[in-house]
Amino acid sequence: MHQSEVSPPATALMQGGLADSLFDTARRTPGLLQIARRADSASGAQWIPFTAAELRDEVVDLARGLVTSGIRPGDRVAIMARTRYEWTVLSFALWSVGAEIVPIYPTSSHEQVAWILKDAHCVAVVVEDEQGVMTVGSACASLPFLRHVWQLDTGALAQLAERGQAIPATTVDSLRRIVLPDSTAVIAYTSGTTGHAKGCALTHRSLASPCDTLLAGWGHTAAPPGEQPAILAFLPFSHVYGLMIQGLCLRGGIMMGHEPDLGEEALSAALLSFRPTYLYAVPFVFEKIFKNFLRTAQQAGRGALFERAVRTAQDFALAEERHRLGTGPGPGFDLRLQHSLYEKTVYRKMRAALGGRVCGAVSGGSPLNRELALFYAGIGIFVHDGYGLTETSGGITAQPVGREKFGTVGRPMPGVEVQVADDGEILVWGPSVFQGYINDPHTTQASFRNGWLATGDIGRIDAEGYLTITGRKKDVIITSGGKSVAPAALEERLRVHPLIHQAVVVGDNRPCVGALITLDPEFVAHWRGSRAGGEPSARDAREENELREEVRRAVAAANTTVSRSESIRVFRVLPEPFDLANGLLTPSMKLRRDAIVSRFAAEIDAMYQTSSRVPREYDSTEPSIWEDSDNVFR
Repeated sequence: MHQSEVSPPATALMQGGLADSLFDTARRTPGLLQIARRADSASGAQWIPFTAAELRDEVVDLARGLVTSGIRPGDRVAIMARTRYEWTVLSFALWSVGAEIVPIYPTSSHEQVAWILKDAHCVAVVVEDEQGVMTVGSACASLPFLRHVWQLDTGALAQLAERGQAIPATTVDSLRRIVLPDSTAVIAYTSGTTGHAKGCALTHRSLASPCDTLLAGWGHTAAPPGEQPAILAFLPFSHVYGLMIQGLCLRGGIMMGHEPDLGEEALSAALLSFRPTYLYAVPFVFEKIFKNFLRTAQQAGRGALFERAVRTAQDFALAEERHRLGTGPGPGFDLRLQHSLYEKTVYRKMRAALGGRVCGAVSGGSPLNRELALFYAGIGIFVHDGYGLTETSGGITAQPVGREKFGTVGRPMPGVEVQVADDGEILVWGPSVFQGYINDPHTTQASFRNGWLATGDIGRIDAEGYLTITGRKKDVIITSGGKSVAPAALEERLRVHPLIHQAVVVGDNRPCVGALITLDPEFVAHWRGSRAGGEPSARDAREENELREEVRRAVAAANTTVSRSESIRVFRVLPEPFDLANGLLTPSMKLRRDAIVSRFAAEIDAMYQTSSRVPREYDSTEPSIWEDSDNVFR
């Protein structure tokens, strides 16, 4: 068993609840700009800042309305909404009166919503719109504890605040002061890739711990010296990662804006208008931004220039990484000169597309591809990859400042201990670990090994204490020949290719490893548009052949990172993506592997049947199967 080195806690002990941070900030620096709202939600072109005192007053008014409505300490209130300003006001108002928040993804199905509301014994639920009201209403018959359904888009929060005018503000202060650090703050439900989602009980202390540690050790990297950091929150607050971002902003005096729409156009516009100094995102977002850069360059006829600039950025970042880790001299004169040229002509424009002020970023949710991390570092945006899960209230590892090692998720944060068991499973101990799963003591007990949380993830710790995630324990594929294969690394490498949107590696009880692939429709459209004209029938056939070869090369490139027995020998391009609508993604955008394998069982069978006709001896880097009948343009 390999254990990381243990660092002492970096922050003072917490005395109260999460709401205290807002009230303390408003008392010390009432004029601090804490949050920004759009002047016109439709255009998103102008943001109006609000001070910490103004935000506190709005929280107090809403908290008084909650008291009038009968919300008491320990009551559980669900929030089923996208990432928007009201989420922040509502969460701090609920914490101010000692209530517990139950986040629900607004895209959740009727069955998922019914299960969570019933399992958590929620007394109220806040929804965005009429669709949310209908979803909750269809389950009300089985929810005897539910007393209120509040709809944001009909002004429910303003109505609550109006009703609470008769309650003195001192009542809210009295309720807030009895909230203890170890009181439950959030019941966060796991994604539920198999079976019912489980509710993780997270305390005020556990949610605050990673935020305070990051602010103490990494907070100075969130903005240039002398500037107030600004973060655009667009990841779901229904996920613990999103809640951690909110906590960082409110506990660290960081200006925060909200963007509920994760669509490419809306997010790009919000980044340009809000101009954040720091990004918190998941690998998919960083992959998408890179592909957009590439597509824009190709459309302008500068694809070759972009590719040279990318290689220079990666080479420059790699040389700097070796220098800071003590294994190299750093970038040479020629590389510095070339990098300086591209800084003036390419990299500056890339940063401008993100608002022009981004000086760093964090990636979480799953590991970030090493080559992609080198690219961003090379253009002036250091992406610190980290690791955490719902049961640990967010981050437990991070890249140490000045000792970043790309391709890893960093080292344990101060106060956290990490072990890798003999079977490769990552074990965690620390102040952010959850209380347990509500209503499920058996599963809670089974989740710990001698006091250490068994994460279900597999990985390794190197000699310097850096953790590398290699996949999920339950996702490991065992071929009919007995070879164990962790699919995450192959899938990550495939997704970096501009044409590939998603990839699922399969092969349990099969003779070799295979892959199901979906294509990025926007990039495919761009790719088709860049092809020369001709007769439609001849053009379609030519494009089909070229696309086959592009995908084959992408799979072959992914195979170079693994052994022959782990390489993808067969693959199939699917006509539909894995998404929430078809039930193949969880609300936190994770693959529902069992559902995918079940949905495409016939395609998988056909893929392997065809592969049986391929001779046994062939180059493992060259995947074999794309049937002639497959037409990804249909």
